[in-house]
Amino acid sequence: MVGSMKSLKVFILLLLLLPLVNPAAQDSAQEDGERVYDGFVIPIHGEIDRSLTVFLRRNIKQAELEKVRFIIFDIDTFGGRVDSALQIATLIGAVEGARTIAFVPAAPESTGVSWSAGALIAFSCSSIYMAPATSMGAAAPVYQGAEGMEMAPEKVVSALRTQMAALAEKNGYPKAVALAMVDMDIELLEVFIDGELTVAAADDITELERKAGEEGKKIEKGRIISKSGKLLTLTAGEMEKYGLSSATVSDLAALYQLLQIEEERVFEGEPSMPDRLVALITGSVVSGLLMIIGLAAIYLEVNSPGFGIPGTIAIISFAVLFAGGALLGTVGSLELLLFLAGIILLAIEIFLIPGFGVTGISGIILMIVSLLYSRIDFIWPELDWQWDLLYESILFVGLSLLLSLFCIALLSRFLPHLAPFKKLMLAAVQDPGQGFTVQDAGEEARWLGRRGTAVTVLRPVGKAEIDDQVIDVETRGEYLESGCSIEVVQVDGNRIVVKEC
Repeated sequence: MVGSMKSLKVFILLLLLLPLVNPAAQDSAQEDGERVYDGFVIPIHGEIDRSLTVFLRRNIKQAELEKVRFIIFDIDTFGGRVDSALQIATLIGAVEGARTIAFVPAAPESTGVSWSAGALIAFSCSSIYMAPATSMGAAAPVYQGAEGMEMAPEKVVSALRTQMAALAEKNGYPKAVALAMVDMDIELLEVFIDGELTVAAADDITELERKAGEEGKKIEKGRIISKSGKLLTLTAGEMEKYGLSSATVSDLAALYQLLQIEEERVFEGEPSMPDRLVALITGSVVSGLLMIIGLAAIYLEVNSPGFGIPGTIAIISFAVLFAGGALLGTVGSLELLLFLAGIILLAIEIFLIPGFGVTGISGIILMIVSLLYSRIDFIWPELDWQWDLLYESILFVGLSLLLSLFCIALLSRFLPHLAPFKKLMLAAVQDPGQGFTVQDAGEEARWLGRRGTAVTVLRPVGKAEIDDQVIDVETRGEYLESGCSIEVVQVDGNRIVVKEC
């Protein structure tokens, strides 16, 4: 057992160190402070999720250590989680010593778009470049409603609108375009001031005309770029025309040439095996399975003598689950303490206190709260999208609990009859001539159909009094309180099975 616990500790430590394993660090070690790479390409492909934030944080840090001149974010996404996009935008905005560039590719395997959360991430970069036939925009927050995807409430739109405007102002992009990508109530027009093209929201035209008049400039309204009621999405050519994209380039090689950096001095990153493993264990499917397996294993351990395989499985399951949350930044000391406190209270209720009451219920509540908070990174939601994440976490944990109860019921019913577990039972013949005392099976069969009273809690094993005699009995998986009436329904050798009557 000591050896297995040491192995478990090593496993958890290696899991936590996975994000530190970086091929870039091995291949690009600097010697004597000399810059090895001028550019560092970081892909942002597929759905924007929490594991992507971990991947980007590590690669941005590595790029800064390499002291590269350019960090290029290869963006190809339909969008994803708002909270993850905001975290990524903050990471990019905090980059020091390098110019951040967003590039939207048009490779055969790519979608050629940077929509929704992808547009937010692109606007956080100091420059944007796009390949022909690509597009960017449609950054309004949406959520899954009863009738499909629905627009988020005004409070959420307002918060994201402010963030997009702030990013546009910081990096020199037309603020009106950023706002029109988030808010469908904005009508965007072309405006010519002394023949120079710019863009403006319809609500701002009057103020522009006033300022132009004061400065003696001529202002003319052009075509409507985006009508009210529609989210703005721009092609690569339009992005360049309206001053958002610095240039339209065919691919990364053309971008390197434009930036005057040699291709061999660019490190093109990609998710490593540790990155894929982190994404796997933090995904909804694996996280749900870990939660279900862990809860079912706790049940089996409670109903087994000593500490054995089920307990080890439970520890490994929850260790991996919480380690994944720690890598994502959603699990800290609070979640771990709540879960441990819940386990302790549940153990006290089961082993020290007769019956099942406040202590056990409190332990279960603490464990559930810990699992809920292991999927979010805020204490109490303040924005609507945070409420959505909380509801999603409640649904996820609730569904996992229901499935774990279903698994527990199946295990209680079928596990004792499976061949691998039958081998755990004594099957050797115990010959009286060798000193064994063998009890006649017929002597135990006399209990069949008899009724009595449980003198201890049956979980599911315990003691009952039948015909003024206290004997060992067990149920078929259900818990029975001490003092309840029972009836013997099955006798298998020394195994006496009872039910409540």
